[in-house]
Amino acid sequence: MPLDTSELEYVGFWPRVGASLIDTVLVAMIAWPVLTAVYGREYWTSDALLHGPVDFLVSWVLPAVAVMVFWVYRQATPGKMAIGARIVDAGSGAAPTGRRLFVRYLGYYVSTLPLLLGFLWVAFDPRKQGWHDKMAGTVVVRPRRRGGP
Repeated sequence: MPLDTSELEYVGFWPRVGASLIDTVLVAMIAWPVLTAVYGREYWTSDALLHGPVDFLVSWVLPAVAVMVFWVYRQATPGKMAIGARIVDAGSGAAPTGRRLFVRYLGYYVSTLPLLLGFLWVAFDPRKQGWHDKMAGTVVVRPRRRGGP
């Protein structure tokens, strides 16, 4: 079944930035106290890229696992849920497979490396796909907003 865009709209750049900010704040609310408790206040002024195993776990592993769990079970992170958006297969509109979602997550790194160009691409793409979406064959959609009475 092809994606029904009469009832759905692609979610653009600024709403997705807002969703990412919500997700970032939620992760920070968990990570900051844990990292401060384990490594002390010096953690925040240090130049070290990685402070130890807890840092790696809290800063890299747990956020990745949380994102994947939300994507698999809800098709959205809390930020995307807050704006009424979800991730779907670009061709069928169905829930993406775990493999597609994993590729999408890896695609975040590809989208980040060249000065965030892969994320900025959302602003100019007709289907509002970032490079990570294109790599995974996904789009971000929400119910179409109806105008006027």
